[in-house]
Amino acid sequence: MGAEELANYGAGFHEMDNDDNFSDSEVVYHVKDALNSVSLGDSDSYDQLVGVMHHNERLAPEEVALLVTSLKALSGAVSHIDVVLHDSLLTSIFRMNMWNYRPDVMDALLELIISLAASNGKHVNSCLEMLVSNFTPPYSFVDTLKQPRGLARKEQVLSRVHSALKHIADLVPLAPSILSPIVSQRMPIYAKEPLAVIYVENMLKLESGAIGEFVRSTMLMALMDMLIELDVEIGWDDILRDDSSKGIFQMELENADEIADYDEEDDYELPRELSRKSLGGNLIAEKLDSLMALTFEHLESCKANGRLSEVFEPLLDSFRITVLTTYKSKFAQFVMFYACALDPENCGVRFATLLVDIFVSKDYPMPFRMSAVAYLASFLSRANFLSAPFVAIMLKRLVDWCLEYCKTGGEINPVSHRLFYSACQAIMYVLCFRMKSMMDVAWFKSHLLFIEPILKHALSPLKVCLPSIVDEFCQQAEVANLFSSSEEFVFSDSLESENSKAFGGMERLDMFFPFDPCLLRKSDRFIRPYFVYWSMVRPPCDEAEGISDEDIGEQEIDLDVSKMSITPGKSSAYWIQDGFEEPRGMPARIRPSTSPESL
Repeated sequence: MGAEELANYGAGFHEMDNDDNFSDSEVVYHVKDALNSVSLGDSDSYDQLVGVMHHNERLAPEEVALLVTSLKALSGAVSHIDVVLHDSLLTSIFRMNMWNYRPDVMDALLELIISLAASNGKHVNSCLEMLVSNFTPPYSFVDTLKQPRGLARKEQVLSRVHSALKHIADLVPLAPSILSPIVSQRMPIYAKEPLAVIYVENMLKLESGAIGEFVRSTMLMALMDMLIELDVEIGWDDILRDDSSKGIFQMELENADEIADYDEEDDYELPRELSRKSLGGNLIAEKLDSLMALTFEHLESCKANGRLSEVFEPLLDSFRITVLTTYKSKFAQFVMFYACALDPENCGVRFATLLVDIFVSKDYPMPFRMSAVAYLASFLSRANFLSAPFVAIMLKRLVDWCLEYCKTGGEINPVSHRLFYSACQAIMYVLCFRMKSMMDVAWFKSHLLFIEPILKHALSPLKVCLPSIVDEFCQQAEVANLFSSSEEFVFSDSLESENSKAFGGMERLDMFFPFDPCLLRKSDRFIRPYFVYWSMVRPPCDEAEGISDEDIGEQEIDLDVSKMSITPGKSSAYWIQDGFEEPRGMPARIRPSTSPESL
């Protein structure tokens, strides 16, 4: 399309093409004339104008010049564009993909989009939808993104898109509230991984950008919804096949040598014991992993810029509304874990407090409360950034609740007393990981004695909770002299029992440990420095051979994040407080003291 087709706009356009002295206002005049002629029944010039916007092939230089001229002229004639009369023109404009054009066309197109949005409220939705549609390139462009020219085009397009969104928000105050649902509804959840990642990059750029205060909550909650949507698509059968003859601790035991050899710069793969069934090749899991890693990087940026508390609020709301109510979520909850790891004193405390508040509140349905206490137990056990005194405070609330519950009387009934058994199991589970450090919290040591009457109550929690947890807890409790007598606390180290199945219900909340080791490779790199693995608390059986119960209190885990080696010494339960070398990026305030007495 050149001078010949330009003449089809009308005689005036042909003259302008051959005369450089025509002003911009005169070009605008002729475009207005083409627009107005439609209502008079003459659509020839208008149809040609529409044709200029509708290209599917590579443009010649003169065609690019014509397109730029037409877009700029339309920007000056937006008041003459009617939603009904000029629907075909608007459709052609809104379908233009910026990834296919040079910067001069992009600039002219965005000038028109901004003018349309500012001129008439009826255009705002379409303008915002057009900009959001340009968050991602055509799929044919994906491979180019791996090359320098592709990255340059990505920057050219997305920097302009976000600038236009900011400009429209300045001109149309309600634009951010219109934009938020558009972004949420257009999330490419099941698109190819590169497209989903680019889209989420744009969501996070909106959250941290000039209009972040208006869209932050929606962007972050929509992101969590996306992660959960992908999470539930990964079946438990894709992850592990539990052996009911083994306890939960036995199934987790890692290879200590592989932990010791871990280095974040290496081409790292998860230890064999964690990869019970490889997620490699699971495209949904790999996509979820990439999106979570991207989210973790964003959280790190927020922390560096002093904004973590701002983003944590909507994340906490999202957890309470979406994640907590999702049946046995597998990975998405680690977003909360990592946010808490970056700011334990604020985020970590608030997250744990929310969980215990939900559990003790009668305002929530029983499954929610059981899920909350499962999250709490797993969080307190696995988070190496939580201080022993704080963990003790959370446990005290659970112990106090159980003591009060015991006053109601009753006998063993896995179904009727599900909530009580879930709390008892949570207490025992945390103590399996934290027994020694809890014994070193002076004020809480005496409170631990109240656990014995709870476990010996006629409700018989030791006969209902998971046998493997009961067995491990009783072993440690006996070494710690926690009970006056431990003879009746002897159970086989099996994964489950008929009673535990009954109290767990159809959801099997008795076997829900939401912060079990993360099996996503990229995500694990972020989580690992802040995470307690069972092998760090109890060495594998072959290492423990020949060690008496008394010796268990004489071992130490010397944890260096780059090596994570296990060495003999003092109690392994000290590992959170003693000998912990702070990994890169970990807040200095959580660096433990050199002795438990100083806690």
